[in-house]
Amino acid sequence: MKKSVYRRPDKPMMIDVKRPAEINVKQPVVSAPVIVDSATECHVTPADVAARMVEYLGPVGDYLTLEPSAGTGALIKALLASGHSPYELVAIERHIKLAASLNIDGVNVSNRCFLDYAQEAQGRAEFARIIMNPPFSKVRQHIKAALDLLGRHGHDRPATLVALVPITFKHDEAETMETLGPDTFSAARVNTKIIRIER
Repeated sequence: MKKSVYRRPDKPMMIDVKRPAEINVKQPVVSAPVIVDSATECHVTPADVAARMVEYLGPVGDYLTLEPSAGTGALIKALLASGHSPYELVAIERHIKLAASLNIDGVNVSNRCFLDYAQEAQGRAEFARIIMNPPFSKVRQHIKAALDLLGRHGHDRPATLVALVPITFKHDEAETMETLGPDTFSAARVNTKIIRIER
């Protein structure tokens, strides 16, 4: 080949190089941590446990689903990750800052006590699916209130409640799905299990 092929008459001799200061790098958005006192009994459900709880609910469908102790939204996020529609989720959280942090598009979040909500909604609302990690000190009250709202809501499949409860909790209709290790919750020294109730 000819040498002239290897030469370019308009070959650029200099290339503009952007200096690091000129590069527009997006900074990660770090939201301020939500700090709650121990009286709220907000024990965050680990992501892997939340995912298994969602599996115990059954297949994804057009089921109106209640999360009565939404906390930081771990169970809501697991529901959304598995394909549940945000428009069929209802989340209740009494702590103002926690409820405000649950700004997920389409999810109906109510900032109030679940026991008050259940009393008002009884006979007027029915949920085919309920998933919950209730306060351990009032677990019986919360499970009873949730069961009052559990119903088929026009579906053929049984209505299902899945809850993370202390290992000492007993209910005639409850089926133990799995027993969790003692290190599941670092802040609470409570042995727990996942139960399922179908009606």
